[in-house]
Amino acid sequence: MRLASVNLLHGRSLSDGQVVPSRLADAARLIDADVVGLQEVDRGQDRSGGADQTAAFAASAGAAHWRFAPALWGTPGASWRAALDGEDLAEPGYGIGLVSRRPVQRWVTVRLPAAPVRSPVLIPGTRRPVWLADEPRLGLAAVVDGPHGPLTVATTHLSFVPGWNLRQLRRLLRALSSLPQPVVLLGDLNVPGATHRVVSHGWRPLARVATYPSVRPRV
Repeated sequence: MRLASVNLLHGRSLSDGQVVPSRLADAARLIDADVVGLQEVDRGQDRSGGADQTAAFAASAGAAHWRFAPALWGTPGASWRAALDGEDLAEPGYGIGLVSRRPVQRWVTVRLPAAPVRSPVLIPGTRRPVWLADEPRLGLAAVVDGPHGPLTVATTHLSFVPGWNLRQLRRLLRALSSLPQPVVLLGDLNVPGATHRVVSHGWRPLARVATYPSVRPRV
């Protein structure tokens, strides 16, 4: 099986700042993975043309099984409220998604509360920090029919607040440990280097590549 993780940045191009649906479709076909974890995903947002980006990615990837899990309802960075389990509202949402070409037996959502404090975030390419309020986070897992039996594939996008993201990771790993093994976690952890080892005993990294900052990854 081929697994992949993609932070969509709501489909915005790093080269020209535009959101072009055909580019998202091209990316889905180019990645050509059996299961893909998606982060920073829009559904019904004006900035991305009102699209359901998880559904669009799944269609282009040839994935019959998919789910969008909202972290919040409303507009990121403006007016919003935290999403609750079981909600599927006809209003703009923002969160994560998981698409699978292989059948999914079961979906599991794990809510991860936002950090209670603002934190400085360094804007890539500058030395100027911006104090940002955190947003609610979550994990989304699918028990998938793999080539050798069931396995669990999950995705998440953790907080940018140092320490709080490790707390979220510990909570998520604890929830995933009760699901069918093996378990693979895909996502944007916002945890540099080997810092995850503080809470991820028994887990091992499958990929070691620079991913941040996205324009010219060094970390």
